[in-house]
Amino acid sequence: MEKKEVIFYPENPVTRFLFNDTRSAAIWLIIRLYLGWAWLEAGIHKVADDAWTGKNAGAAVSGFLKEAIEKASTTHDVMGWYAAFLETFCLPNAKIISFMVAYGEVLVGLGLIVGLFTAIAAFFGVLMNVAFLFAGTVSSNPRLLLLGILVMLAWKVAGWYGLDRWALLKLGTPWGKIKKEENAETSMFNT
Repeated sequence: MEKKEVIFYPENPVTRFLFNDTRSAAIWLIIRLYLGWAWLEAGIHKVADDAWTGKNAGAAVSGFLKEAIEKASTTHDVMGWYAAFLETFCLPNAKIISFMVAYGEVLVGLGLIVGLFTAIAAFFGVLMNVAFLFAGTVSSNPRLLLLGILVMLAWKVAGWYGLDRWALLKLGTPWGKIKKEENAETSMFNT
């Protein structure tokens, strides 16, 4: 049996700075706050709307889903398999989805604004953006999707000016604890 070789490529200085160096944290703070505000604002409007979380909960989602399903047969902006998913799963559960979207947007916004579990918040924001795009809605979704993906890639420093600075040190990651490097020149946890 042949021994397999592992090759590590050095990271280029630009991505190393953006995604691993706490000196870039101010850039991510601005992006995080912009994204967080966009999600929080959208979520608060939905939570306060009767058609989303009030006595008519699910009405807004049902209308949105019916439009998306119709687009699959008329404009072909929605793929057939996605329209089938919307019709068979989402439409019957419109009331539950209504609450999930409204409160999910608020939670994503808060997570990004305070910088707690930043990558997880960004992931769920990206997930909603993809769902909205698949349903044929463009609006701000491409911009928010791109910024959300970048925040996920920058997870090590995106929450530096936020609660992740302490939460990641305390909790670690699923693959191990984070260690402070006292002598590292550009370590995430230099103080």
